[in-house]
Amino acid sequence: MNLSEQLSTTARNHPMKTAYVFQDKETSYYELEASVQQFATQLESLGYQKGDHIALVVGNSPYFIIGLYGAIRAGVVVIPINPLYTPNEMTYILQNGDVKGIITMDVLLGKFASISDQLPNVQHYISCESGAGIDLKTHPLSSKLLSFTHLVKTGSSVFENEPTLEEEDTAIILYTSGTTGKPKGAMLSHKNLFSNAKDVADYLTISGEDRVIAALPMFHVFCLTVSLNAPLMNGGTILIVPKFSPQEVFRTAKEHEATVFAGVPTMYNYLLQTAEGNQEDFSGIRLCISGGAAMPVALLKQFEKTFEVKVSEGYGLSEASPVTCFNPLDRPRKPGSIGTSIINVENKVVDEFGEELPVGEVGELVVRGPNVMKGYYKMPEETAVALKDGWLYTGDMARMDDEGYFYIVDRKKDMILVGGYNVYPREVEEVLYSHPDVAEVAVVGKPDPNTGEAVVSFVVLKDPTITADELIDFCKGHLAKYKLPTKIEFLDELPKNTTGKILRRQLKDKVEQV
Repeated sequence: MNLSEQLSTTARNHPMKTAYVFQDKETSYYELEASVQQFATQLESLGYQKGDHIALVVGNSPYFIIGLYGAIRAGVVVIPINPLYTPNEMTYILQNGDVKGIITMDVLLGKFASISDQLPNVQHYISCESGAGIDLKTHPLSSKLLSFTHLVKTGSSVFENEPTLEEEDTAIILYTSGTTGKPKGAMLSHKNLFSNAKDVADYLTISGEDRVIAALPMFHVFCLTVSLNAPLMNGGTILIVPKFSPQEVFRTAKEHEATVFAGVPTMYNYLLQTAEGNQEDFSGIRLCISGGAAMPVALLKQFEKTFEVKVSEGYGLSEASPVTCFNPLDRPRKPGSIGTSIINVENKVVDEFGEELPVGEVGELVVRGPNVMKGYYKMPEETAVALKDGWLYTGDMARMDDEGYFYIVDRKKDMILVGGYNVYPREVEEVLYSHPDVAEVAVVGKPDPNTGEAVVSFVVLKDPTITADELIDFCKGHLAKYKLPTKIEFLDELPKNTTGKILRRQLKDKVEQV
């Protein structure tokens, strides 16, 4: 079984049930299935074959769901990309990912026009209408432009050459930054995605009666599995929120009788800050799910008290499709813990030799299960480091208590979490290092009450007349907004050990004074 087949099965069994609500309009499983089928047949007629790659660069909308499931049905590998990325950030992924086509919003076409000469293998730009009134006929990409809506409307309801999908075939490639500074493409198979969606739905008892708010970005694997694929497993309804705002979440919850909400701690913080007068809107919510970053215990307790709802905190990573742990619903929830292993997934804590450590001792968290990726696309050496003897090495330091609950002790390497998004210092450092007047740079995270963390850069200059604002403006052309330094501190030299390695710990201690 795979996601495409499961959708077809649900549509046959519950054709008139609401699959999703977008802009207050309900769409049935029958209608969703028809759109997916028609888009899949159009991809086949355009020459897309099993194993070809297509990028999906759209926000939370029906375009994402239809594009994802339609491509999967056609055997085409989907590469979801953050629409907020700059052209520079997208170029590497599109090139490394061997992308043949790009599904994107019409308002984003300008980004692709600026880099189209670097993407000779891209044959089609499938444009999704935003209502902005953009004239595609005169667009620089017009020779390769196709209308998403037109393709769906004119597609066939019969897929005569539908490919056979094997469970080990790659379905999605998720690009996640690595220590080399270049993103790594985690290859997730049909088995990986289907098993994790099913196991999450079973573990969290997400049923056909649930109405799940999808306010997290759909291109992110947390939303993809928990808020999209899991509810579709059992005929649940997805309540699509195009862009997170507390008031829109409260309105959606109230007007569409939501039962499940998933978000990162920053979202819970914003909801709590605007709770006054809105508690009743969340009265139908039976379960809140938190992930993407550690949720402060004080925030968790206050949120549960204010809204009288249970919050289940979990853990995952792109390479595991992503969920490996959740706090169970049938046992006491432990604040500060990521919970226990979900169904069919094993977690354990090991030492540097891969030997399991006793209860309470800190080591690296490793994972095994049907959800673990095939490997990194075109990166055999990185794959060999991450996958050993069937176990995925997460790079996160953790401990386990005597009841099987896991606790993350240290974050993965030096990653900074801004509003639930991963920011890797090396990526920001590389941009700053490319400025001709920067001699040295080190990037660390600083606690931030609104976003969880903020990016802070310590810089040694060659030219002392350069200002912080100039460097931040320089970064804007290369980095998405959430990756930008919020503060640049100038130093005469960076602290280093005897081998010349920068002592980040000292900078993290210093950052409290910035």
